[in-house]
Amino acid sequence: MKTWRNASLAVTAATVLALTTACGQETGTQPNGQAVGAVNPAGQPAANSGYGGGGAPAGAADAKPSTAGQLAVWESKKLGEVLTDGEGMTLYRFDKDSVDPVTSNCNGDCAKAWPVVAAGDVTPAPGTDASLIGSVTRADGTKQLTVGGWPMYRYAKDAKPGDANGQGVGGTWFASAPDGKKAALGGGGEEAGGEESAEEAGGESVDLAGLSVRKDPKLGEIVVDKNGMTAYVFTKDSAWPMKTACTGACLEKWPVIAPVDANDTVGILKKGFVTFDRPDGIKQQTIDCWPIYTFAGDKKPGDTNGQGVGGTWFAVSPQGKPVGAPS
Repeated sequence: MKTWRNASLAVTAATVLALTTACGQETGTQPNGQAVGAVNPAGQPAANSGYGGGGAPAGAADAKPSTAGQLAVWESKKLGEVLTDGEGMTLYRFDKDSVDPVTSNCNGDCAKAWPVVAAGDVTPAPGTDASLIGSVTRADGTKQLTVGGWPMYRYAKDAKPGDANGQGVGGTWFASAPDGKKAALGGGGEEAGGEESAEEAGGESVDLAGLSVRKDPKLGEIVVDKNGMTAYVFTKDSAWPMKTACTGACLEKWPVIAPVDANDTVGILKKGFVTFDRPDGIKQQTIDCWPIYTFAGDKKPGDTNGQGVGGTWFAVSPQGKPVGAPS
């Protein structure tokens, strides 16, 4: 009993130490005496999966693929025409799949979060081109529905017809239009090469997580906020101890990103994911203890006009690192 009690006390002490030393704050406060906030509790599942799924409900692994039945088209105010199955559930496509040759690259844990739509008893949506309906044989030998050559999926976190919680997840998952392209208000579809960002669908913001990851063609994986706007770090700031060099007029050009719930993120490092209570009283989100900002010069999702400004501002990676900063 005594041994168990000692071990328990040791674990508790280690946990407290880990919390209170976050971002170089041994007392849990900033140099100005303000609270830093709590780090992500130990044991919380990481959201940074290779497929941007964010996990799947219990039992998903045992679910067998089901067909879509009678396909339908849902008119979304944000996304325009969206393809659904016979029960009204949104169908999705994955940028890491391929149409030449037709290939599904979502397997294993990915398929738990993104259940595949089985080929078979599927009827085209009224008014759509039946020749776009096809199938692909997956690695496990099952056949998956394709539309316009793109394999179709559902999203485990969509609970009811009209949900499109998978839109833009990981910067690679998008609701499908009736022709298999990315849903886009006005029917713009995607450009060749599939470089349309989740945030640019229809020219307006979509339902992204509070912070998520977008794959920029030049910068690679960068963090974006809930509106799809690029997040930046300022190399004159400090993460250890956490402090800021951007105050006053600087904040007019570089607005802070407000605190985000750790559970409302996809693909973001949770270590050092704390709230910074700035000396000016503003609360700011950090990644790996680095304060993060947006740029007033970015006018639409996907813009990276702040990259390299003054040699001190850089887009931030999912690990909290300045992308492209001189080493």
